[in-house]
Parts: sequence; C-alpha cells; structure tokens
Amino acid sequence: MPRIIAGRFELQEQAQDVVDELVQAGFAREHVTSFYLNPAGRHDEYPIGGDQAVSPGAKDTGKSVAAGVAAGAAAGVAATPVLGPLGPVTGGLLGAHLGGLAGGLSGMKDEGDAGKNEQDAENAAPARKSGMMVGVEVDDEEQEDRAISLLRSMGGMDIERAEGRIAEGDWSDFNPQSIPELIAEAPGQQRSDPAQRA
Repeated sequence: MPRIIAGRFELQEQAQDVVDELVQAGFAREHVTSFYLNPAGRHDEYPIGGDQAVSPGAKDTGKSVAAGVAAGAAAGVAATPVLGPLGPVTGGLLGAHLGGLAGGLSGMKDEGDAGKNEQDAENAAPARKSGMMVGVEVDDEEQEDRAISLLRSMGGMDIERAEGRIAEGDWSDFNPQSIPELIAEAPGQQRSDPAQRA
C-alpha cells in the first residue's frame, strides 16, 4: 500500500501554496491533494450528520428512564393518603412521568466521576484538528523525507504518515476518524515561520 505524508494548515491560500511547491519539487500533481477537514464529530458519516450512530452520553438513558418511572410511580402510589382515592392513578402517572424525565436526564450524564473523565481524556488517542489538509503520495523514503521537510518548511502542523492512495488529486480512502501516525520533529529541527518566507 502506498504511503501518504500529510500536514495541516490554517488557511486555504497557504494550502494552495504548499500544493504548488510540492508539484514544483517534482511530485506528480495527481498524487497531491488538499481539502478542508471538519472538526471532530462533524464529518457527516451518517445521513443525519455526525460521526456516531448514538450519542455516547445517552447510552444508559433507557435504563435510567425505566428506573425513574418505577421510582416515580411508587412515590405517587405512596401519596394515596394525601391525594385520596385518585392518588394511585393521578399520583402514579404524574410520579412516573416526572421520574422518567429525571431518570433520562441523569442517564445522559457521563457517570459523574470527574477523575474517570480526566483519565479517559489523558488516554484518548489524538484526534485530528480541523483545518486545511495537504497530502502527497510518496514512493520511497527519499520522497517521504522531502515531503516532510517541505511541509514543515511551509508551516505544516501535525504532519502525519498514512497508508492510502491519492488518485487524480483525491485521497479517496482517507478516514477522518482514524488515529493519525504523527511524525515527530527531529531534535534541533526548527519549523520556519511562513511569514518569513513572504
């Protein structure tokens, strides 16, 4: 599988300049691509939009609603001495309704354990940031090194290596949700400021 070297840029004009530089450096234009990468969660993978079929925060809502309905109905029935003969019906229905609402809302929260959420965030795989992506298909290590150097010299951020194919300027097998293989900068290597190049 061919390799692709890609980097993120802030501006569309900057990305177009990088594409032009890659072509001038000898990379085939049909093996170079640029596109805007939406923020995480907004990749429109599903017909209704978004990246996931179900909201992660709502995964236990059904169980919480059922528990809330049961607790609310029990509270309504217990109110029979106060509400009289209609207590089991009125109190039970109202209690079940309010209990279901409260249970649904509490089930949508992430378990409320701040320590767990912080630990999850620390262990989470790095997600791609939104911006203009420029990618180039490379054939060998020499081309890979030249592409990395050029992207860095033009102000590229989050430079990554991926497997894939770019044909006619389209990276058709790009998966915005895949975990990027970021390329670390070599010790002592400094990225040049794009403003200094102008």
